[in-house]
Amino acid sequence: MKKIFVNIGFGILGLILVLLIVGIIYENLGRRNAAQNFPPPGKLVDIGGRHIQLDCRGSGSPTVVFQSGLDMAGSLSWSAVHDEIAKTTRSCAYSRAGIMWSDVHDAPQLAKSIAEDLHAALKNANEKGPLVLVGHSLGGPYNMIYTKYFGADVAGLVFVDTSHPDQRSGGRAREAVEANSATLKRKLEKNWTAFLNKSWAALNWTGIVRLDAAMDEKEENRTESNDLAVKAYASTSISSVLKEGDAFEQTLNEAGTFRHLGDRPIVVLTRVLPVPKQESKYDKALRENWSWMQEDQAKWSSQSQHQLVHDTGHYIQFDQPAVVIDAVRSVISKVREK
Repeated sequence: MKKIFVNIGFGILGLILVLLIVGIIYENLGRRNAAQNFPPPGKLVDIGGRHIQLDCRGSGSPTVVFQSGLDMAGSLSWSAVHDEIAKTTRSCAYSRAGIMWSDVHDAPQLAKSIAEDLHAALKNANEKGPLVLVGHSLGGPYNMIYTKYFGADVAGLVFVDTSHPDQRSGGRAREAVEANSATLKRKLEKNWTAFLNKSWAALNWTGIVRLDAAMDEKEENRTESNDLAVKAYASTSISSVLKEGDAFEQTLNEAGTFRHLGDRPIVVLTRVLPVPKQESKYDKALRENWSWMQEDQAKWSSQSQHQLVHDTGHYIQFDQPAVVIDAVRSVISKVREK
């Protein structure tokens, strides 16, 4: 009987070893095929031993620079609006360090280093200001931090349903959120999800992340080609995205130190969250908090416009691209009038 169990154990170990070898081969072939099948749009800009993917199109001034949110799509997050803006002026989208085609940055993915990467990429690619920064989600705080350090280059901004510096630390509805008994449960679930994500990312060399991405359904708002590209680079992008997630609160804190944009023209686009028939105290608090924070962002400039966008998800640039295009063109016009 003991010998049987030993043989079974060796059999299981052998199977695991075979699966690991197959997985490693699958991952290495996947990375090679990704580079061949999905070359970087634009170019890879050397910023001193590392390369940042920068895709600039069109001509004219100011130069629009798109900043993606906390996701793995990089410059492809703006595929629905990029070409239209390029008909009006110079238009650049890029992928942050370690995401899609950009090289990994071994240091922590802090917001200041992200701003420095973008500044170096634009400078080394000979892309000129003035700049209009367009940010989605966490891209809003990233753009505020860029403006803090390189404000002389920034002439206007567009916020596309962006995060707010006080998103984690407070707000008018904070007491209602903290009073809800489900808050701790949600926090524990979030921590557990973060742990699982990091464990998953640590196994990217085995091909399991690539396989999981390949099995996912196509994202509704992506073209077939872009969806395949994002999945092809998922196993290499995920670690950098998680590093940005680790620095999320630091990013918000850094963004909170700079909230004055003077008379730069800005547009704040905010999705209108639907009100469910049975809304909990917690959900109502979050909705009210989000509304207050978006209104607050519009106060950061003396020349601002706040537009509520109905019938859209968080990715307004995909759900209603015309709204984002109009907002960016509005800021471009005001910058040109100065």
